Amino acid sequence: MSSKPSDSLLGTFVNELEETFIALILGAMTIITFANVVLRYVFNTGLIWGLEATLFLFAWLVLFGVSYAVKQTANLGVDAVLNIVPPTARRVMSLIAAAVCVAYAFLLLKGAWDYWANFANLPQTTGRWFPTGFEEMKRTSYRSWYEVNDIHMPDILRFIEPWINYGDAYEKMPRFIPYAMLPFGAALLFFRTVQAAIRIWTGQAESLIVSHEAEDDVADVAHLNKED
Repeated sequence: MSSKPSDSLLGTFVNELEETFIALILGAMTIITFANVVLRYVFNTGLIWGLEATLFLFAWLVLFGVSYAVKQTANLGVDAVLNIVPPTARRVMSLIAAAVCVAYAFLLLKGAWDYWANFANLPQTTGRWFPTGFEEMKRTSYRSWYEVNDIHMPDILRFIEPWINYGDAYEKMPRFIPYAMLPFGAALLFFRTVQAAIRIWTGQAESLIVSHEAEDDVADVAHLNKED
């Protein structure tokens, strides 16, 4: 039994939004890389910020794609043991695996927030494993003045300078902007993992492993051979 994304209007909208966001990231990476190659080999120049921007976009794509794969049940895994045990044992093992994944995603979320908060003038969480509150912020702990290496500060974002940089102008983009994808991606992964666990608990799915790309490819080739 496999699960599918929600067919509701809201589910369809969110699904289209996520797919559009992923497509935009891929498109932006392609355009920046292509433009840099043309500028370098044809005009003997280049976009100084191009490499750094592509690296950030690739990181966004990975973080966004992980949660998207969980939602689409496109993640790969080894289910050799699950296939040889009775249905009851399979359900118990799947629930244990789901609980471990939820706990792991929660730890990633805590770590991602604590890392990003250091650059956004926001308090980190207290507690080693489970957040027990927020640390008291001190002016000496503020890190919002950290900038990226090459990407210039867009003028459209300079309205944030009086709020987070005490009126000082940024020469390069502050790091908390591209790093914001860390807690966002981790939160989305945690949310999607909880959704996957609920699907197993309610019987809508048998496990977190639904994608069998190798078997699907073999089936496609066999189907083509029959047609020939």
